[in-house]
Amino acid sequence: MKLPQLDLQNINLTGLDAALQDWGSFVLTGHDIEATLQREVISQCQAFFHQPLDSKNRIRRSATNAWGYYDAELTKNVRDWKEIIDIGPPVDSGPLNGSTPQWPALPGFRNTTETLRAGMHEVALTLLDHLAAALQSQADLRAPFAEHSSFLRLNFYPPCADPAPADAAFTPQHGHLGISHHTDAGALTVLLQDAQPGLQVYQRGQWHTVEPVEGALIINTGDIVQVWSNDRYPAPLHRVLANAEHERISLPYFLNPDYNYNYAPLRDGLPSNTPARYTPINWGEFRSKRSAGDYADIGEEVQISHYAIANAG
Repeated sequence: MKLPQLDLQNINLTGLDAALQDWGSFVLTGHDIEATLQREVISQCQAFFHQPLDSKNRIRRSATNAWGYYDAELTKNVRDWKEIIDIGPPVDSGPLNGSTPQWPALPGFRNTTETLRAGMHEVALTLLDHLAAALQSQADLRAPFAEHSSFLRLNFYPPCADPAPADAAFTPQHGHLGISHHTDAGALTVLLQDAQPGLQVYQRGQWHTVEPVEGALIINTGDIVQVWSNDRYPAPLHRVLANAEHERISLPYFLNPDYNYNYAPLRDGLPSNTPARYTPINWGEFRSKRSAGDYADIGEEVQISHYAIANAG
């Protein structure tokens, strides 16, 4: 399946609006993240994840440090078939207080991933400007990210002896998924992936497997954009397949605001007399509840639907 494709150097606002209403996801070309950097960071990921477990555990994530290696994350209370490294800035407040980045002892690893992270951040901020224009809003959507809680995730999906089929239900009765169905909690996700398909997007009652486009990025809107747009741009439900024969690397950058940020529908982006569908949501509170669910089965994951206003139209 081919997602809508947009060029960052020549964004068509009508096309952007249609892509976000219909899919919430699109292929992005025309960015400045060079192919050589993409290949190098994927190679660095392979080098790390192919190490023995005791070597990877030297930078293991914990309940008190959100940054590092982890292999037991849950989505929808189900164990993911993946390993990860989360790379974020030192945190001295908010729900991830005390977290500090941990770096593998691999030559060039830190420089390569930091360069990628900086490039993805700029891509995401540029897209926020276009998003505001598509909503016909004068809001400065960059402002909540002057201080931010964004992070880069390195995903490794090893071969799985019992993968769920590509047309499996939301909760497969048999087999494993790389990641169960979910929406992204933040504003935008900028995704770099290797040539192995695995990402699926749910649209019109069907799961669609996304075919990678060499050199391009995948953009997903998150829950914050859905709230800003008052449901005009629904955050896409997506998941990742496991594979019996092939491993897969993907690197999502999650653009997240300052922990103190309260987000709500953009009033000047709504048609006149349209009621807001959400009460204001504090990002720090929301992120804290989502983060807790990564480690243990704590019941239903917090969703923006918990903040929806009944009978809002």
